[in-house]
Amino acid sequence: MKPEISFEFFPPQTAEGAEKLRATRRQLAQLKPAFFSCTFGAGGSTRDRTLETVLEIQQEGLPAAPHLSCIGSTRDNVRAVLQRYRDAGIRRIVALRGDLPSGMADPGEFRYANELVEFIRAETGDWFRIEVAAYPEYHPQAKSPRNDLANFKRKVDAGADSAITQYFYNADAYAHFVEAAQGLGVTVPIVPGVMPIANFSKIARFSDACGAEIPRWMRKKFESLGDDSASVRAFGLDVVTELCERLLAQGAPGLHFYTLNQAGLTTTICQRLGL
Repeated sequence: MKPEISFEFFPPQTAEGAEKLRATRRQLAQLKPAFFSCTFGAGGSTRDRTLETVLEIQQEGLPAAPHLSCIGSTRDNVRAVLQRYRDAGIRRIVALRGDLPSGMADPGEFRYANELVEFIRAETGDWFRIEVAAYPEYHPQAKSPRNDLANFKRKVDAGADSAITQYFYNADAYAHFVEAAQGLGVTVPIVPGVMPIANFSKIARFSDACGAEIPRWMRKKFESLGDDSASVRAFGLDVVTELCERLLAQGAPGLHFYTLNQAGLTTTICQRLGL
């Protein structure tokens, strides 16, 4: 069976950004993804823009999956958003805990993603296919790997249909995580998240913030390439394509690309993989 691919966007902030994203979408739509997902800013800061972007994707006849985070949300506003999505014919949601923005004291009525998943199921039955997050290198705020796995299992038990991982560059971390989750009785697909590399210093900053490890050999090689953007791009393409090949060979059910609203690298990787 051909592995499913999906692509993630963030909601654009300007009219120019929205236009650019439309062009990106047109290009990536040719790869026939299972869905396009759209992120949701810390504490719901992009709620309206996420809604607009997702509705536009859906109107173009492409399957859209909005992110919905519970931090800063109330039952009433989540209920209203779910209704909007149902009315638009959206059938998939990525349910997350989300981040508490700095200076925001009240996390809202949900504390954890499993509570949000439970609420979506109670409100909408099986209307939505629910995706949740997984962390092969463990969530940066988890007390221990065991604790992190228990949190993940709670989300699945609450009604999640599948999971998308944080991006990583170590295929073994993914294999170990999937094996450990299955050992706890988790049977849903766990789809690896893939981050193409165009700008190494940017990825290094992201990775330091979210706990994704960049292997030392890789970091050293990128650092040695300095500002040679063509070489950085070429090496990044090789590294990420090889990672994807390994993941698919290990039996990963698909690949979820964090596109950063760009089509070029993701398209090239998919073409190299024959997807």
